[in-house]
Amino acid sequence: MSQQVRYGLIGFGAWGKCHAEAIIKAPGAELVAVATNSHASAELAASQYPSASVYTDYRLLLERDDLDAVDIVIPSHLHHQVARAALQRGLHVLLEKPMGVSVAECDDLTTLSQKHGRHLVIGHELRLSSLWGKVKELIDSGYIGTPQYVLVELSRNPYRKGADGWRYDLSRVGNWILEEPIHFFDLARWYLDSTGKPISIYASANSRQLDHPELQDNFSAIFRTENGGYAVVSQTLSAFEHHQTVKVTGTRGALWASWSGAMDRTRHPTFFLRAFDGETVQEIPVERTAGELFELEDELAGFTRLIQGEHSSLCTAEDGRWSVALCLAAQRSIDAGKLIELV
Repeated sequence: MSQQVRYGLIGFGAWGKCHAEAIIKAPGAELVAVATNSHASAELAASQYPSASVYTDYRLLLERDDLDAVDIVIPSHLHHQVARAALQRGLHVLLEKPMGVSVAECDDLTTLSQKHGRHLVIGHELRLSSLWGKVKELIDSGYIGTPQYVLVELSRNPYRKGADGWRYDLSRVGNWILEEPIHFFDLARWYLDSTGKPISIYASANSRQLDHPELQDNFSAIFRTENGGYAVVSQTLSAFEHHQTVKVTGTRGALWASWSGAMDRTRHPTFFLRAFDGETVQEIPVERTAGELFELEDELAGFTRLIQGEHSSLCTAEDGRWSVALCLAAQRSIDAGKLIELV
């Protein structure tokens, strides 16, 4: 039997609570400790997970000598600081996206993980989706030929403000492109990886928020790759419910995937995947229910197996860095009103 992986969870907000449940469900995983800076959240964590030690200072959690890994689910501006401390303690790290709020932060964490020989996985759980992952499988199988064009589009209700309103504070969120469109950049680049690296990006955005015009409710970007592929990533927070679409066309065929729910964390969505091989259109069976709660559970199970020595297809630090770089370049394009070349 593989050794039990002992987790510390840093962050116990709305999404952090989902991470806690995913750790509990993961075979071979044990939730040993939780850190949250809210006394109310600490009391809730202690009542829900009585076998876990609870702290209101993450540094006290990191002082423990009985942890194998930490799962970090906190506001974006703290990712680098906390992940850095965990890696320096010799712990494996699962870090929610974005990997950092700058490319320099991403590079620093990558260097530290390599120096200490520890796994650093970034929370782009959509790659594990039974739906979005099936799109990738079909692309890699050659079903549509060489991919040429990707559209990833989201129409949803406004963001939750987050603890202390951090998501509506530019100094803490970085920008809203780093908040959710980052997932779609990750998917689009993943789908187009056979066409080379992204080489340029152009983006546009606006906001209906009079009190927060710097936070963009409507966002669209187009990036091109080395060998002629391109992707459109688009999001609006001025709509309702949660509706995501992916379309991919290639030299031979096309794919169309769609997911809808009353909210992003529903366990009862509607979804489909249709495919065209150049001759016929067919419905592709999706074997498991898709949705970020299911994908989070798969992510924690996969991260546990990775620590135990098994192979994993989780999002690497290199991939996490690329997604941050694309988001930051998109923001520069918006600010400058011009195309940004990617080095």
